[in-house]
Amino acid sequence: MNDNLDQALGQLRNEIDRVDRRILELLNERYTFVKAVGRLKQEHNLPIYVPEREKALLAKLDECNAGPLPAATLHAIYREIISGARALEQPLRVAFLGPEGTFSHQAAINQFGHGVKYCVTGSIAEVFHAIECERADYGCVPVENSTEGAVNYTLDTLMRTNLNICGESNLPIHHCLLSNSAPSEIKTIYSHPQVLGQCRQYLLQHFPQAEQMALSSTTASARLVAETPGTAALASAMAAALFNVGILDENIEDISNNTTRFLMLGRQQPAPTGNDKTSLCFIVKDRPGALYDSLAPFKTAGLTLTMIESRPAKSNNWEYCFFIDLLGHRAERTIQAACRELEQRCSVFKILGSYPRAVDMNSSQA
Repeated sequence: MNDNLDQALGQLRNEIDRVDRRILELLNERYTFVKAVGRLKQEHNLPIYVPEREKALLAKLDECNAGPLPAATLHAIYREIISGARALEQPLRVAFLGPEGTFSHQAAINQFGHGVKYCVTGSIAEVFHAIECERADYGCVPVENSTEGAVNYTLDTLMRTNLNICGESNLPIHHCLLSNSAPSEIKTIYSHPQVLGQCRQYLLQHFPQAEQMALSSTTASARLVAETPGTAALASAMAAALFNVGILDENIEDISNNTTRFLMLGRQQPAPTGNDKTSLCFIVKDRPGALYDSLAPFKTAGLTLTMIESRPAKSNNWEYCFFIDLLGHRAERTIQAACRELEQRCSVFKILGSYPRAVDMNSSQA
């Protein structure tokens, strides 16, 4: 019986090896064409990262995929194939809020793969600055969390930058309780302020007496806890592996579908894909009903708003800058008309970018 099993397994593995050799041949054939594309892009000064093309490619693959390969696995495989292709065309530099192992790092990998050079920065401001000074080609910054809301520093910096939003990524956020101490010994818990907020109820229930201390990142918290008895960190499983810290509990976020939206920053303006999002900001002129009137052009045009946030403009007291995301691309006539009408009613108006709309990674189609 064992001989028959070994023979059957051997035959199947031989077939898998044959398919693997064919896959390798096809990948090298694909990359031959990729190198030719890269030469043309460099000759004509075209961007290497083309998010609209990548979205269209994944959509076509989804249509062709008859299974049993899950869509999420297909996307993960092709993310690295595309990342390797970009590296052949021209190595890209991508800045993110470090250190390594943060959720920003994970979001950047999900968008760009492992075939790029990652530039670690110490703050969101440094991500913007690295691209503006051409030390990086692109950057990845958090903009909002489904539990804790907007990341204010990102919104404030978007008001001042000349960079464009050229992509977005929705990353499911699952937090772990990390410590090399027993739960009864934990006196202090470290994490990023947003993460402490996302796990507020868990901490009240399980560690009501522990002091909560905010640090610059989840990874910095894990690194400190690895060396400090009697402490714990709220961070990712990746951070636990990086710093050899034990995982005491998993998925401790208060809301199970906790998700953070990240923006990809660069200098280019992606072309329409048919499923896009446009971000803009504006300061309304100070008069009664100004905000209500500013939203009227979008209602009249039948446009869908997916986010509206306000931040102090910091130019005059009690003056606010409003941030809006809407479905569609700035190249569409209805959006152009609505924006022209809005701009006439504002003291400041700025389109931050139009870019392919992200797939919700919590959905069954991710």
